[in-house]
Amino acid sequence: MKYLIITFLLASTFGFSQSIDYNTNNGFIADGYDVVSYFNMKAVEGSEDFTTTYQDVKYKFSSQDNLNIFLKNPKAYIPQYGGYCAYAVAESSKKVDIDPETFEIRDGKLYLFYNSWGNNTLKKWNKKNVKGLQKKADLNWEAIKFE
Repeated sequence: MKYLIITFLLASTFGFSQSIDYNTNNGFIADGYDVVSYFNMKAVEGSEDFTTTYQDVKYKFSSQDNLNIFLKNPKAYIPQYGGYCAYAVAESSKKVDIDPETFEIRDGKLYLFYNSWGNNTLKKWNKKNVKGLQKKADLNWEAIKFE
């Protein structure tokens, strides 16, 4: 009986994997902006001509070159916190939509932020202890990423 319960628990754990909740407005991560272009410090809308899917998430790119760059190392370009507002994840453990033109590249990672109605969370992020916010967001994301 003990082995039956253990077998059931293991099967349950591995048989029902959850997937991360990504912010995919209009069907694409980063509202369809080119995640590779952010690393050139530009927010550029992607094109329907250059798309791919990685881990069940759709991405758009502004050029074939950027699509190819992404395909070589997709994990390097995935936005932090599923593409939700980094500040909101850190401060309130909430998944908040983003303005795809409000972003930061920090420590080689892409962070996206909400910016509307006079509330630019990137400015708030930079006024506080960014390293502390990153740690807080990392912890909060682990708790909410499957919700």
